[in-house]
Parts: sequence; structure tokens; C-alpha cells
Amino acid sequence: MVAAGQGNVLASRLIHRAHAESGWYLYAPSCALVEADRARPGTAEHLAALPGITILDLDLPAALAVARQETWAAAHTQYAAQPTPERPEGAIIATTFPKRWEGEPVRVLDLGA
Repeated sequence: MVAAGQGNVLASRLIHRAHAESGWYLYAPSCALVEADRARPGTAEHLAALPGITILDLDLPAALAVARQETWAAAHTQYAAQPTPERPEGAIIATTFPKRWEGEPVRVLDLGA
């Protein structure tokens, strides 16, 4: 999320596709949105205003998952990437720090490449 706010070209392309093409979805876990805003103030409001991004609430199952990771942002992100009835294959975590997710049961898209 911070990468998008800093003008990362790959992040910008993902945001554009989610807005312009059917079948493309971007999810922003609310805990990750808070952490991104702390790192770069204004990020949360900017991303929340974009039409191609869906903000994921911290519901009870997500809240229970928070205790399993180092940070609330990581826990909510990993929870959001897991398969659901709406996303049977799960979601892909787009990140500029793919090493953070090594060994975790998630798929990752490296935005730093």
C-alpha cells in the first residue's frame, strides 16, 4: 500500500486494472491500511477513495487470526489471502517485501521486481 502511495509502477497498474477490467479485484485489509497510513500519512484516505479497491473489515474470524502473526497488518493480510467461498483459490499478496512471506501458505506477487 505504501508502494502505491510512493508511485510504484506495478502497484499503479494493479490499481488501474482492478478499476478498468472485470474480474480483477484488489483487497485492502483494514489493519494493513492502518499500518500503511502510519508509515506514510494519507495513504489510507487515498487508497480508500479509489474505486478499484475493496476495504476488508476486521470481522471476528479476521480478529481471531491477528494473534498468529507479528503484526496486525500481516495477520489480516494473510487471513485475507486464504481461500473463501468468494475466492476459492485465495488471493495473492502484492508486496515489495516478498521475503517477509517466505514459508507462509500464501501466494505472492513481487512489486519490487
